[in-house]
Amino acid sequence: MAAQEVNLAVNIGRLHLCNPVMVASGVFGYGEEYAALLDINRLGAVITKGISLEPTCGNPPPRIIETPSGMLNAIGLQNVGLKAFVAEKLTFLRQFTTPVIVNFYGSTVEEYAELAGRLSDVEGISAIEANISCPNVKEGGISFGTDATMTYKTIKAIRSVTDLTLIVKLTPNVTDIAAIAQSVEEAGADAVSLTNTFTGMVVDTDACRPVLANITGGLSGPAIRPLALRLVWETVQKISIPVIGIGGIMDADDALQFLIAGARAVQIGTGLFVNPQAPHSILDGIEKYLQDKGCTDVQEIVGSLRLEQ
Repeated sequence: MAAQEVNLAVNIGRLHLCNPVMVASGVFGYGEEYAALLDINRLGAVITKGISLEPTCGNPPPRIIETPSGMLNAIGLQNVGLKAFVAEKLTFLRQFTTPVIVNFYGSTVEEYAELAGRLSDVEGISAIEANISCPNVKEGGISFGTDATMTYKTIKAIRSVTDLTLIVKLTPNVTDIAAIAQSVEEAGADAVSLTNTFTGMVVDTDACRPVLANITGGLSGPAIRPLALRLVWETVQKISIPVIGIGGIMDADDALQFLIAGARAVQIGTGLFVNPQAPHSILDGIEKYLQDKGCTDVQEIVGSLRLEQ
């Protein structure tokens, strides 16, 4: 007997995805790095490495270290800059049918708005994802994503210059992430993705020095999954726009937990370092789960969490 056909398509704002499995910003580079390892056309979306107006060298090494059930990274948002991205990197991604979402960041509100406006005029970009975990140089280094008022101002400026689907990537290093998500929604964003990495550090006990040259880094991987899942569940209770779940997703069961908790889609990050074909196996696993449950549409399980015992 043939397996029941399942509709895996999801919508994020005006962006239509053939399935809910994306690759997260940073770990997938600009796509070329993984092209020989998996079928990019099977992905729900590709989210590019974060782009700034000008090229950035990032932090000095060492800037990556493995930790129990995860890793710390302090890459420092190294990237080729907007001009080279459009001229060199985007050309490669245009050959695929998979939507391209460009992650971007700035050091001032004005830089965010300029980047969003310029990206909106480029062919082959389906949506943009604003990384607001960056320090605002005009405000003494406070992160754009840790203050609801600053977040609102930033996203409002971005929204005013683009009609592209706007996703905002939130930092977990706040007291109330749902409050930040609400300010993002009020400013006109189409979706939020959470969570970004948690700030952490590792000490070399022989040298009595931090292992990372940057001292601290961002913790990702399975170690943060329960934390990220809780933040997703709390956030979907407070906003009406889609939530995209990120954080330690290694297999289909991990992804399903986020969908059941209310995420509309998921992003695979550190899991790609362990298994470059993880998105394919996760997608296959989601489809089999739905078939086993007798579901015909992935939307049937989104937010299906039952709280009663």
